[in-house]
Amino acid sequence: MERCWKVPVLFGLLAAAAVAQEKRPAGLEVQKYTIDAQINPRTQSLDATARIAFTPSDTLSDATFELNNALNVSKAADCSGKPLATSRNTQDFTIHVTFTSPVPKGQACEIAISYSGKLTGDEDSPVSGIKFAALHPDFGYLLYPARWFPVAGYTTDRFSADLHITTPADYKVLASGDEKTDAARSGTVYSFHYDKPSFPGSIAVVKGDGTRVSSQGITTQVYFRGSEAADAQSYGDETGKIMSFLTNEYGLAPQANLALVETEAGAVNGYSAPGIIFLSPGSISRTVNTRVLTNQLSRQWWGVLVSPANRNHIWLENGPARYSELLYMEHTAGTGAAEAEIKNTYVEALTVKDPPVLQAARLDDYSPEYWALTAAKGAAVLNMLRSVVGDANFKKGMHAFIDKYSWQSVTSEEFRKVMEQVSGQDLRYFFIQWLESSGSPEFKLEYTVFRTQKGFRVVGKINQDLDTFRMPVDLRIDTEGNPEDKTIEVTGTSSEFSVDTFGKPRKLTLDPNHVLLRTDPSMQVAVAIKRGEQFVAIGDYANALREYQKALEVNRNSSLAHYRIGELFFKQNNFQSAANEFRAAINGDLDPKWTEVWSHVNLGKIFDVTGQRDRAVNEYKLAIRTHDNTGGAQDEAGKYSTHPYEQKNSET
Repeated sequence: MERCWKVPVLFGLLAAAAVAQEKRPAGLEVQKYTIDAQINPRTQSLDATARIAFTPSDTLSDATFELNNALNVSKAADCSGKPLATSRNTQDFTIHVTFTSPVPKGQACEIAISYSGKLTGDEDSPVSGIKFAALHPDFGYLLYPARWFPVAGYTTDRFSADLHITTPADYKVLASGDEKTDAARSGTVYSFHYDKPSFPGSIAVVKGDGTRVSSQGITTQVYFRGSEAADAQSYGDETGKIMSFLTNEYGLAPQANLALVETEAGAVNGYSAPGIIFLSPGSISRTVNTRVLTNQLSRQWWGVLVSPANRNHIWLENGPARYSELLYMEHTAGTGAAEAEIKNTYVEALTVKDPPVLQAARLDDYSPEYWALTAAKGAAVLNMLRSVVGDANFKKGMHAFIDKYSWQSVTSEEFRKVMEQVSGQDLRYFFIQWLESSGSPEFKLEYTVFRTQKGFRVVGKINQDLDTFRMPVDLRIDTEGNPEDKTIEVTGTSSEFSVDTFGKPRKLTLDPNHVLLRTDPSMQVAVAIKRGEQFVAIGDYANALREYQKALEVNRNSSLAHYRIGELFFKQNNFQSAANEFRAAINGDLDPKWTEVWSHVNLGKIFDVTGQRDRAVNEYKLAIRTHDNTGGAQDEAGKYSTHPYEQKNSET
């Protein structure tokens, strides 16, 4: 799931990352995996043999697969049982298999690779800093991104699978596909058959039967542990509601019944496999986290049913998943709530200026810039496309695309053609601008008002700095009467327009509904702050401070920028500088409003830490007087009003 930013380097737009994403030799595409595995959660061990069926599109002398470094290959053999030579490269989590003789183009082939090891969750992950596999005495999970079996064409090559997982008798295995169980000397064999080409290679190991919830015709088995178990019913109920909504948007899901499985702290926030949603404890809350849940459930369509043909088209998975969050928010909370989140999505999208969307393979998997480009900008592209083709055509087009390409890999070109067919518009310009090009426009509007015999005429010019830009842009003219809306075709760096109105124009506003992904001073501030927050997420405080200061260069009164700088100084025990910034936040533009209450709370903490209890209590009282409980601020202020704040070692 997106928003997992535990990565070693931020904004590392390295061409080497693209090479790392394409580790298989040309012509190797797996059709099916047959995996026989013994899993013992008590010893945290895995012992498996994977039979890999493929048909080369080119003559092959060798093959490369990704495999978790914690797993060691014991042998490999061809379809006749002859041993194959293997070598390991731990730097890129790959194994190299050399065939005894070249495999001819078009000849079906199967090789078997046997491997074993321990997966405790503490090993180096193929995605740095995020757990995708762990076996514990009371639960376990092995997700596809962990590469717990030999993977070719990660996230792009679709495959069917037969899994045969043996566990001790008191455990249960969950996986994608038709299930069958058999008794075995060492426990129980769980067999799963998934015959559609997709990504069925993720499993969960649980104890007990979970909580069965029926909602909106959807039956969900919820496997939450500990305190999260109390939320199983509400998550099952909401799953039915979300699935009903998404079915209306995209058509029938690949399957009606689902499982929700809790992983652990440090794991990915959420991950979607066919029929199974994996959620970390941080994504499970008393009030259902509908954004994470909607994002993951939508991937039953965008990921399971259709998936990108290669990593450069990954926006076709992550973009619709993020946009589904916004659509469901619009459905449940109204247009106003969705508009605020769309703005936040646009801000995140603007944190990455390069590469273009269709060069996403250059980015590291699960990095902040990967999510900003493929998820946030992908969602922004869909929102703009919806504006261009209209609500009805957009919904019809999304539905038609899923229908046409179910169980297939897809490209942006195929998506464009479906949308053109549905809308009756030539959308080539739109996709060139937003997928193949970098940059976002910043508009400057010049105009003059003339009186005419029938009313008034506005003659003007729209300037922006992208030479290849072309987009229809809404223009709102506020007059003495009702406002008038016009659409101006903006092409190139300068576009002239002439609009007649009945009432006298008082004000002109370009893109009044903020549909376009564009920059202006307020967005520049928000983007700089967002980039700073991304740096903080990986502990790079120096670069974070630089970004926050960029925001202040545009708007010296930005309360949020001052507040974030105050947080940084507080983390570094620079209490005087932190206090100065929190004061500046209180005296700033108070956008967002919560910066006031939390600045008072943090000032109270500073005075407590520095032994000034009376001043601390006064700040907590000022916080309480705001009546703002954003993020539990009132609870925090009330608690420290009676008991002084004590700084924890982790904050020093």
